[in-house]
Amino acid sequence: MQKTDFLIIGSGIAGLSYALKVAHLGQVTIITKKARVDTATNLAQGGIAAVLDSADSFDAHVADTLASGAGICNEAVVRQVVQAGPARIQELIELGVHFNQDQNGTGLDLGKEGGHSSRRIAHAMDATGREIERGLLAQVERHANITMLENHLAVDLLIASRAGIDVSGPVLDCCLGAYILDRSNHSIAPLQARVTVLCTGGSGKVYLYTTNPDIATGDGIAMAYRAGARVANLEFVQFHPTCLHHSKTKNFLISEAVRGEGGILVDERGQPFMQRYDPRADLATRDTVARAIDSEMKASGDDSVYLDISHKPADFIRHRFPTIYQTCMSLGIDITKEPIPVVPAAHYMCGGVLTDSRGRTNLNNLYVLGEAACTGLHGGNRLASNSLLEAVVFADAAAEQCQLDWLELSRKEWPRVPGWVSGQAERLEECVLISHCWDQIRRLMWNYVGIVRTGQRLEMVRKQLAPLVQDVANFFREYLLTPDLIELRNIALLAQLIVRSAQQRKESRGLHYLVDYPEKDEVTGRKNTVL
Repeated sequence: MQKTDFLIIGSGIAGLSYALKVAHLGQVTIITKKARVDTATNLAQGGIAAVLDSADSFDAHVADTLASGAGICNEAVVRQVVQAGPARIQELIELGVHFNQDQNGTGLDLGKEGGHSSRRIAHAMDATGREIERGLLAQVERHANITMLENHLAVDLLIASRAGIDVSGPVLDCCLGAYILDRSNHSIAPLQARVTVLCTGGSGKVYLYTTNPDIATGDGIAMAYRAGARVANLEFVQFHPTCLHHSKTKNFLISEAVRGEGGILVDERGQPFMQRYDPRADLATRDTVARAIDSEMKASGDDSVYLDISHKPADFIRHRFPTIYQTCMSLGIDITKEPIPVVPAAHYMCGGVLTDSRGRTNLNNLYVLGEAACTGLHGGNRLASNSLLEAVVFADAAAEQCQLDWLELSRKEWPRVPGWVSGQAERLEECVLISHCWDQIRRLMWNYVGIVRTGQRLEMVRKQLAPLVQDVANFFREYLLTPDLIELRNIALLAQLIVRSAQQRKESRGLHYLVDYPEKDEVTGRKNTVL
């Protein structure tokens, strides 16, 4: 029976930050289902938002976050995150993360993105996430108390009541670790932990088109929900307005920072259109911009719109956006001379597993950090570059709570837990069964639960999902588990939960736009949608 003090599922910025902060307490095990760099953090281009300039203020950052969140942010959490921001940025720098300096070399070069009233985005060119991941991984790899297991996939959480263990205390139940599949031999075994932390990222792969990496299958949210944790606000799926539209690439994001540096959205004929939708024009928040692009494409029948920054000096573009420039050039698009074809794509889950201000869930000893969590920061629409900030702030808060609890936690004896039982399960020979279900679910979600929704479409997809989810449940019972089947099971559940949440919110707010109810309901709409 394997045991560890801290089990961290996921190797992005939240998991790595937390690991470094608790490793002095005991043994830390990080599992990641592919390579350690296969994370959404590694793909983050824009940067990390914080008040780092004397012309900016905490109140202004709070106000921008609340305005973007469409009335359902938790203001206390917003203030907690914003006020902790500068210290967490400094901490990353001390850990070896290199952000761009200003021309004088006396401070950080701060960018501006949609929804922000000031320049407050610390960045490393247009590859900020990659630089943060590099810096944190270098520290983790040197720490004697941290073990990282690549190509290991969590199947389900280990829950005390379901393992036949007596549960007592003020919370619903207790998490004791997780069942882990080793990709090298497909064996499944329990890994017990005193504290389990889900840092599994988002669920963009629930949709046909997404900016997310292939690992983003909603695993943490699905596992937590099956275990009895509360999830909230899953109807608020953020569609990034500007994903590169090209037949030879997928998932490549054109950073919001391009618009922050003067990029203009134009139609097929080169005409700007954002001023018709919002007085902030191209610097409006993501929900507004994505709906505007969706509206333009439907009205014109065009396959994309275009983002044009070619009016800026070529040297500036190449220096500020080297990754975007090089990627586009490899596809025959010179962004210093021509506009970039873009379309919206599923990008970020603003809801997730409901946590308190320390990352704790309603299951004892289970924490959730990063995109898999619903902390109250993002509300109905995440403000650009607040996600990396949330990850480091909540990693710090969770580690601080574990430090307070550690004396009691470390004294508890390890209970006996059951191993994984495969029963009479057989090997699945027809992989087409999985790929067919996967494709059907993602197409249904893209077509009917996208940027603009209707009650009729939501009910239609609810009915069509039901037999697909039942098929997946049958596969799970009848066949030996594979990584693809585990991910399919999680995607199927997430799709159902998103639809249920969307059907409960009878209004339009933030990222949830329902044609049947185009206005906000200020009487009941400010509440979280909790399942």
